[in-house]
Amino acid sequence: LTLEEKAGQMVQGELGYITPDDVKAFNVGSVFCGGGQSPSTGNSAADWLAMYNEFQQAALGSSSGLPILFGVDAVHGHGNVESATLFPHNSGLGAANDPELMYAIGQATAKEIFATGLDWNFSPCVAVAQDIRWGRYFESFGESAAIQESLVKRYIEGLQQFNISATAKHFVADGATTWNKRNHRASGTLYNPDAYKMDQGDARISQKELHEIHLVGYREAIAADVDAVMISHSSINGVKLHGHELIQSLLRSELGFQGIVVSDYESIHQLPGDFREQVIRAVNAGIDMLMEPRRWKYAINAIVEGVNTGAIPEERVDDAVSRILTVKFKRGIVEQPIKTPDLALFNAEENRRIAREAVRKSVVLLKNEGNVLPLPKDSNVLLLGPGSDNVGMQAGGWTLTWQGTIHKEVKGTSIRQGLESVAVENGGNVYTSRDDAAKADVVVVVIGEIPYAEGVGDNGRLTLDSATAHKNNLQALADAKSTGLPTIVILISGRPLLVTNYIKDWDAFIAAFLPGSEGGAGIADLLYGDYDFTGKLPMTWPKTAKQFSETIYKRNYKERDYLYPFGYGLQLTD
Repeated sequence: LTLEEKAGQMVQGELGYITPDDVKAFNVGSVFCGGGQSPSTGNSAADWLAMYNEFQQAALGSSSGLPILFGVDAVHGHGNVESATLFPHNSGLGAANDPELMYAIGQATAKEIFATGLDWNFSPCVAVAQDIRWGRYFESFGESAAIQESLVKRYIEGLQQFNISATAKHFVADGATTWNKRNHRASGTLYNPDAYKMDQGDARISQKELHEIHLVGYREAIAADVDAVMISHSSINGVKLHGHELIQSLLRSELGFQGIVVSDYESIHQLPGDFREQVIRAVNAGIDMLMEPRRWKYAINAIVEGVNTGAIPEERVDDAVSRILTVKFKRGIVEQPIKTPDLALFNAEENRRIAREAVRKSVVLLKNEGNVLPLPKDSNVLLLGPGSDNVGMQAGGWTLTWQGTIHKEVKGTSIRQGLESVAVENGGNVYTSRDDAAKADVVVVVIGEIPYAEGVGDNGRLTLDSATAHKNNLQALADAKSTGLPTIVILISGRPLLVTNYIKDWDAFIAAFLPGSEGGAGIADLLYGDYDFTGKLPMTWPKTAKQFSETIYKRNYKERDYLYPFGYGLQLTD
């Protein structure tokens, strides 16, 4: 390969800013779809497959003849694509803590990615999240490194078993960044100008904490032969990770990672210097592929210029390209770049069955006074609340768009549909108007957060009426209380919210996290007692705002100090 061809392999452009002709002309090594992006022809699996093959055919016509890696954020299923199977987000899967379920989810996700032709998934996030105010909290399996140790390896093996490259992210300690009140003076106002301060902030941690907590997921990922590791936007003790010596000394040398090190979205530009200097710093730090969505041409030129001036050793470029090509060969992309998969793999019945099982295992029963649960199947249920009939709310962020959607066009089974499917067959009814309270035996209220992703979801208050909370939560609770009926509250959220002032009025309380497209069916399975609750909290549930960053790693952690401690979860028999 020429130097120019090598440099082309080291960049990744984003759909919308790169064309098949660009890939051919510049020997581009990778293309990716950001959250909410889709082919210009439509958003079906067939549209995605046609787009993939068009890009791949162009790559084969380049001077190097090398195919591309095509990446996507399929963080809870192939969520950019219409009708994808959407699994619970990681906060819920941490509550399930079932390694073999994770393997099955990895396989099912891989099959749906493969059906669209793509090769590379920017997942899993292995952050051990230590502060529930973080907008990415739902991407973490929870606050304990033991859960990462349990789940990461099997999920990656499930993905890569079907030849989809996995990515452990975000290296390293992104879950330990410090909340800064000054930088969050809007206290979590959605789309506020102070967003992203936690996502791209600083982790002030010791070497002991780094190794004992935040590296655990990476050790498991490397044991699974993960193909890629993505670097974090954030810093450790004031040093930005995209230029940190830890990439070489820790990730490569100590942990022995042999795969692709990829930058996060335009994140090298948080390094000092101009564009050229930032590229040089990042490449020399050990980054093999630069995620440069818009300015990928400039990145190619900067790499070439850096080598020609001696600022980047050519051996570093050779090492980076070798790692990239190794993955392309290992995953069979060089041998078979044009794909003809079975489109029936997409949203297959078996995938939906796995997703429904994942919901049942990830939902946590936190309160059940008077044995209000399970419900008799012939119950007359009054169903209230903004999350009662909204699959988009169940699915959360990274669903059709980057920030998710509360529109009802997200395919799946809502909680209303799940309950109705049982009640109608057994002589019961599901009412949805407060005016029908006199006909009901029990009221089920579904409240929670609206969808969000990344720093946009940073929230310093986490009350039921704060920035990421649905605006109708409190009214729905008031309506339920006014009925005088036994009350079951289901919370759909990426993390705990403060419910201390309300929970005394609830007979049962269920944390459903973000259950995905089969949420309604899986929750109905539990409410009517076909399956027992087995989920356990993968995080501490605070009583007060002062406890937002308190986890099991806090010295003298006492379970009684919190509303619900780490690991709490009831069964119907309790």
